[in-house]
Amino acid sequence: MKTIARDVDVCEDGQDPDANFKPLTAEEAQRLRERKPLISPWRVIAVQVAAGLLVALVAWGLSGRQSLGWSAGYGALAVVIPSAVFARGLTGRFSSLNAGTAVFGFFLWEMVKLVLSVAMLLAAPRLIVALSWPAMLVGLVVTMKAAWVAVMLAPKRPKFKDE
Repeated sequence: MKTIARDVDVCEDGQDPDANFKPLTAEEAQRLRERKPLISPWRVIAVQVAAGLLVALVAWGLSGRQSLGWSAGYGALAVVIPSAVFARGLTGRFSSLNAGTAVFGFFLWEMVKLVLSVAMLLAAPRLIVALSWPAMLVGLVVTMKAAWVAVMLAPKRPKFKDE
């Protein structure tokens, strides 16, 4: 016998998970926004730039080879430049006209970011003399992971009395 999917999700205990859903009041929503502020995409990109510069200088300094520094730096640029294009596209005035435009814009700019990243990686051997792929990949990964550092370093709001 075939099982037919239901329109309503059911928890393991057989209850509807939306049964106890209660929308936030305007005051509750405002308090939540104050407790959990948004992080600017430009702040994330600034942290990524700093991480990319640091990894390039460390690669150059530890190895003594300028080509390793350039390779690591280019790997960082392959993250930072597409991220900046993505952030600019998302923060443009047309991106928030309505929900449909915002969703379409997100997917469009994410695709642009992906294509630009791949194009930069494919162009690397022609642009960087004595390219070191491991150094470039280290620069790329460290710079990508720096976004988490930006989230962890985000300013914290003071706690309220009722918390």
